[in-house]
Amino acid sequence: MAIVQMQRIRVCGLRRQRKHILELLQRRGVVEIDEPDREEEGFESVDMSSQRSALEKELRLAQEALQLLQEAVPEKKPLLSPLAGRKQLTEQELIDFRAQSAKTVALAKRVLAAAREREEVRTALIRLETEEEALAPWAALDVPLRSRGTRTTAVFAGTLPGSWTQAALEGRAEPLPISAEIVSEGQDLTCVFVVCLKKDREETERFLRSLGFAAPAAAGKTPPSERRKAIAQERAALGEREEKAKAELEALAEQRGELQLLADSLTMRIEKYHMIDRLQQTKHTFLLAGYVPAAAGPELARELEENGAAAELSAPSADDDVPVLLKNNKFTEPVEGVLESYSMPGKGEIDPTPVMAVFYYVLFGMMLSDAAYGLIMVIACGLCLLKFKNMEPGMRKSLRMFFFCGISTTFWGFLYGSFFGDVVSAFSKTFLGQEVVLAPLWFAPVDDPMRMLLFSMLVGIIQIFTGLALCAYQLLRQKRVKDAVYDVAFWYLLVGGLIFALLSSDMFAQIADMDKLPAVFGTVGGACAAVGAVGILLTGGRESRSPVKRLLKGAYALYNVTGYLGDILSYSRLLALGLATGVIAEVINSMAVMIGGGVVGFIAFLLIFLVGHTVNIGINLLGAYVHTNRLQFVEFFGKFYSGDGRKFTPFADHTKYFKIREEK
Repeated sequence: MAIVQMQRIRVCGLRRQRKHILELLQRRGVVEIDEPDREEEGFESVDMSSQRSALEKELRLAQEALQLLQEAVPEKKPLLSPLAGRKQLTEQELIDFRAQSAKTVALAKRVLAAAREREEVRTALIRLETEEEALAPWAALDVPLRSRGTRTTAVFAGTLPGSWTQAALEGRAEPLPISAEIVSEGQDLTCVFVVCLKKDREETERFLRSLGFAAPAAAGKTPPSERRKAIAQERAALGEREEKAKAELEALAEQRGELQLLADSLTMRIEKYHMIDRLQQTKHTFLLAGYVPAAAGPELARELEENGAAAELSAPSADDDVPVLLKNNKFTEPVEGVLESYSMPGKGEIDPTPVMAVFYYVLFGMMLSDAAYGLIMVIACGLCLLKFKNMEPGMRKSLRMFFFCGISTTFWGFLYGSFFGDVVSAFSKTFLGQEVVLAPLWFAPVDDPMRMLLFSMLVGIIQIFTGLALCAYQLLRQKRVKDAVYDVAFWYLLVGGLIFALLSSDMFAQIADMDKLPAVFGTVGGACAAVGAVGILLTGGRESRSPVKRLLKGAYALYNVTGYLGDILSYSRLLALGLATGVIAEVINSMAVMIGGGVVGFIAFLLIFLVGHTVNIGINLLGAYVHTNRLQFVEFFGKFYSGDGRKFTPFADHTKYFKIREEK
């Protein structure tokens, strides 16, 4: 349970073996390769951007093909498929696939062609549908809408706003001689076909314009009735093309796995070319440097030498930016992800995961604090961990973390007497005729919130003081004994002394309804607090040379005692969230039994119970997770942890669909 010791590794080999060595390092996944900060004498960097661009183009092709297949033929996956992890593939299978990957590239192009064909057909169908809708009012007309008349006549086909009859339109046109036909009439528009003498064309057009006449949108050379028949034929033909494209996409979807493997293979090759950019090379040799875990270094060096490369291991220098890799047991490892979301330990810092894990599980359980909810978490996470052996490491860590959080929640739930709130009492009283009470093993926070508040603050004091202890430990490891006294011991005296002085006061006894500590504790606590305050005042600004500045900075540091008070009060959220879970659960139970006994009442009880408690566990599970993280990041880490390190990111197979299994 510590930070893994790292070694510097330098690898030198023949340039013709570059690809083989990089693939070996990629498969092992234990070396973080440096960006070269300077060129070694006689070596230079090689630009592989053109090769990467070609591979990235193929990768985009594969990804687009997969996306189009997913849209056209969605891949059916079980509900819990994200827990199953990536499919496994042997190295030889990957080599065999790469030998014929050109076929898969052609497959991706076929997918794009079929999808493009389908999209073109759909666009054409939409266009025809729009045209058919525009022609619908003119269906009875057997003359082309674009017609302009004969040698002696002029015709106008279009729409007039409002409702018109033939008599009304011809009467309105008098004394202008026209012949009008009402083709169709709608609620707001009337489709008309007007014929006049050619000599009256301009006057007739002015007349129609004055009425709001507008030419039709679909003015073709074919009569509307004939055009609609042609549209029906075109739609039938397009439908056949669409079905053919759909059938082809469905057939191609059966080879989706090959496209996924192509995407993963190209991703690995692109990463390899990125690494080639980091190599220092001559005409015949290459050189790379990086970091490797000390435990894996000798074995890797031996394997590299067996493959024709020279490897040199050395201890990092004090100025090296060494990446951080954590190693913990199965109980504490799950909360590494929480630590990583904050930041990795910096130089001189310890891995706080083992200590944080204990507080994390305890605080989470106190916030959720319902035995039934905890058992649900334990059973659900436990079954998933047992069933899905190929689960991704990150997902496995998360489920294991919630498994232990579930155990803690169950423990605190029984201590507080909460099992789906008070469902045992509510159900037995309503449906069994005799109330059965699940008594708390300790006390019920709803009945005694002051005790819960005091206990929450006690837990907070313990965690904050533990953080100060870890700060002292880190300082002592660095042989900074005086700093440990100034920055930790004085704060122990001040904060601890104030706490004992408070516990021995009449005010505390009245508020907490508890017996106060003997006066001697208050006297000793006050004296300790005074010593701590004076010590902080005199040493809080010790880095300043000016006595005045030193004293002012010391006073400012002493003012931080209010920060400790705020940190302790922050743990009252343990009371707030614990009460919220229990109170909401009891309200849900009260609503569930409102109808009373009987079959109808039981059915209503089940529905309200299932929906209500599902929502309650979801909301309070999220709340417990968020606020537990906050207590770690702010109240706990603020006492000893800066976290300015960076995570160890080895050169490895970062694939999405397949996991390459090394053959023994």
